Amino acid sequence: MLKAFTLCFIFFLVGASAASALPFVQQQIPEAQKVGQGILSFAFWDVYQATLYAPKGQWDPQKPFALSLEYYREIAGKDIAERSLDEIKKQGFDEPALLTQWQQDMQAIFPDVQKGSVLSAVYNPQKGTTFYNGETPIGTIAGDAFAERFFGIWLAETTSEPALRQALLGL
Repeated sequence: MLKAFTLCFIFFLVGASAASALPFVQQQIPEAQKVGQGILSFAFWDVYQATLYAPKGQWDPQKPFALSLEYYREIAGKDIAERSLDEIKKQGFDEPALLTQWQQDMQAIFPDVQKGSVLSAVYNPQKGTTFYNGETPIGTIAGDAFAERFFGIWLAETTSEPALRQALLGL
């Protein structure tokens, strides 16, 4: 059942407990520090730990930032892409051509994850979102529209997980 429901909105990003970010995040985002961290749980299962990084620990959606997920369960990459798309639609986004393209892009990028897998997404305005499996870049999706909707899964006021949003934003 968990695999079918495939965790409310998923994406990969690296979960680190230190205040400063991982080296590859630091390379992309100067002075990156942890903004906040939280665990997504479904029923009695912890699915992943999410960590948000931004310059000096201050998140601004108009500036570079990174979101990391450390997975506690095995999940197929295609299921992560499908759930991500479902969460984007729940935010009220309804442009079929873009949704189809984004789903294809995510399915091509997102790997299957195991317990302990760390996936990250780094956003750079006007350059797009680069995804990492561990510290290895695995793909980029161009465009600020994708980034706004994708990261909105966790960070938008309309997220389906408001408690996780608050933890990530340090509220």
